[in-house]
Amino acid sequence: MASFEDHLTALEAVVEKLERGDLSLDESVQLFEEGLKLSNACKGELAAAEGKIQVLVERGSGVVVRDLEVENEEESQAQVRDGDHWTR
Repeated sequence: MASFEDHLTALEAVVEKLERGDLSLDESVQLFEEGLKLSNACKGELAAAEGKIQVLVERGSGVVVRDLEVENEEESQAQVRDGDHWTR
């Protein structure tokens, strides 16, 4: 299975070929379709990676793993640093 980086490199190559403008219409359409597939593969891999993001939180002598909680912008701006902790 190709990696995200492989898909992205292939997508960049497709874009470069299309930007040159020296392809026939059929070749351009075929490359465009390939580019869409590569773009969708990249988007899928990014979505999967976002779903796996976890935060390591040290608690006492052990480490606890929990899912990353994504906050909206207003909540994020309301956080204030209090010593070694973030508070709202």
